[in-house]
Amino acid sequence: MLQEFVKTTLFILASLLPIINPPVVGFIVLSMAPHATEMERAELARNITLNSVILLTLSLLLGAYVLAFFGISIPVLRVAGGIIVAVAGWKLLQSRNDDARDREGMEGGSMTLRMQAFYPLTLPLTVGPGAIAVAIALGTGSPKEGPLPVHVAGVGVALILLSLCIYFCVRYACRLQRFLGDVGTQVVMRLFAFVIFCIGVQIFWSGVSGLLDSLHGVASLMS
Repeated sequence: MLQEFVKTTLFILASLLPIINPPVVGFIVLSMAPHATEMERAELARNITLNSVILLTLSLLLGAYVLAFFGISIPVLRVAGGIIVAVAGWKLLQSRNDDARDREGMEGGSMTLRMQAFYPLTLPLTVGPGAIAVAIALGTGSPKEGPLPVHVAGVGVALILLSLCIYFCVRYACRLQRFLGDVGTQVVMRLFAFVIFCIGVQIFWSGVSGLLDSLHGVASLMS
């Protein structure tokens, strides 16, 4: 039983951790909310972590049923998510960081961060189409007789460990900002804006490739 517990925990972590990549998430959140205070950043980390765990849990349990109910395929999910991520990265690349904009961000920062905690910081930047697709695949791969209590416990522990990684990476990524200074922070922000844009294009292309493969499969069946 202990072996099954450890196996399930490590399997979930090995499947989701590289895709979510909490250290990169922390830097992306830092680049999109560079002027957040310590209190705002702590609240943002809590909200992103809670939203991520809820999304992953729902994807594991109900994701396949929801997509089937609405008739949405995984490639279409990736195409839509890729567009959203790419647009977010492009807007960040085109943004200007003048003093007026900084003051405006500081004045309405708390409300803006609360609104952005779920979209786009949680979905699709933290838990994106790739993580959702993997979670759905893991959920549909459970035994036909249903998951055993040891498997449920393993999944729960894996989600807790994953949530801790997300929280600490988002919460304390700002420590790097102090070492980089203003110029270094701007360079990192632009760099990760470009990375966000590239991630969106990659997710979009993965979805398009899946749609094209399905079209080729249909064409081969008809010929």
